[in-house]
Amino acid sequence: MLGFLSRFDSFKRTNIILQHLRMSNHTDAAGEVLLERKGCAGVITLNRPKALNSLTLNMIRQIYPQLKKWEQDPETFLITIKGTGGKAFCAGGDIVAITKNSKTNRKITQDFFREEYILNNAIGSCQKPFIAFINGITMGGGVGVSVHGLFRVATEKSLFAMPETAIGLFPDVGGGYFLPRLQGKLGCFLALTGFRLKGRDIYRVGIATHFVDSDKLGMLEEDLFALKSPSKENIADVLETYHTKSKIDQDKPFILAEHMDKINSWFSANNVEQIIENLQQDGSSFAQEQLKVINKMSPTSLKITLRQLMEGSSKTLQEVLTMEYRISQACMGGHDFFEGVRALLIDKDQSPKWKPASLKEVTDEDVNNYFKSLGSNDLKF
Repeated sequence: MLGFLSRFDSFKRTNIILQHLRMSNHTDAAGEVLLERKGCAGVITLNRPKALNSLTLNMIRQIYPQLKKWEQDPETFLITIKGTGGKAFCAGGDIVAITKNSKTNRKITQDFFREEYILNNAIGSCQKPFIAFINGITMGGGVGVSVHGLFRVATEKSLFAMPETAIGLFPDVGGGYFLPRLQGKLGCFLALTGFRLKGRDIYRVGIATHFVDSDKLGMLEEDLFALKSPSKENIADVLETYHTKSKIDQDKPFILAEHMDKINSWFSANNVEQIIENLQQDGSSFAQEQLKVINKMSPTSLKITLRQLMEGSSKTLQEVLTMEYRISQACMGGHDFFEGVRALLIDKDQSPKWKPASLKEVTDEDVNNYFKSLGSNDLKF
């Protein structure tokens, strides 16, 4: 579906995703997520295929208590999550619903991010093996309900990105935890540019733990559900068996392999201005493409994202989510997020008017304000 897009055109590719998210109210709320017991497993199925399984607050409120119940249930030995429709695992949080409702109800922006992040943490600390089948588009909030789990299974249809800087947001849902822990400065590159990884590359960088042919997922699920009182090792063995059998794109080189040394050099700067200068000084077409993409992003988003990753590199997941909740609420009180959604989604003019409009206008004090404690409103687990 997205193959015709230029790999580097951040706005176009984000717009395709966001257009799907506009179809946010077309599914009966009760059927948005399916929660079932199958064999030894608790199974979560995201069921909004027309909206690329984007997460609503209603879905989060169904998943979280059930996850906690299964975690305590002695008959449940593993928990899985997948999406319906074939195109997407989950393309993100339902930001359209948030922006529409926030005009009349500020509480929605508090509740959505708070409860989403609490769910992300619950997955990260889940006492039962948690397996996410990230088959298809996996972005933003979809990454949050998968990447923190013990096992993540990618396929040749998987497409990963954190494209939030294009809409005046930041790579949240624990992005400040997992992105700086990827090899070298890859996480910083992915966060600032929204670059998309596909298929086996998602496994190669460690975002997925296994790679399985998409047409084998049904059999893999059946084999997992049929296990009798499995240990974590028994589950890992089944996943490894399927992973080993998959030969798709095995010999294809990692898409960023030839650029990693330069990415590590460019993105090791401790401010966005220096990163941009590094890219400008490099004459390669790849550097110029990244420069073009970054220059379209919200200057505020770029600066808060770099700071988020630098701070997150030495924090626990809970500490990162607490920090990210503070940033999210500052974004909801700001200009760029609503302007980004307007420009990419509502009016679709692809010309957001960021405020401030340039990096030099975004002061250290501005950035600091995104990280300030919310006092009694801080995220609590």
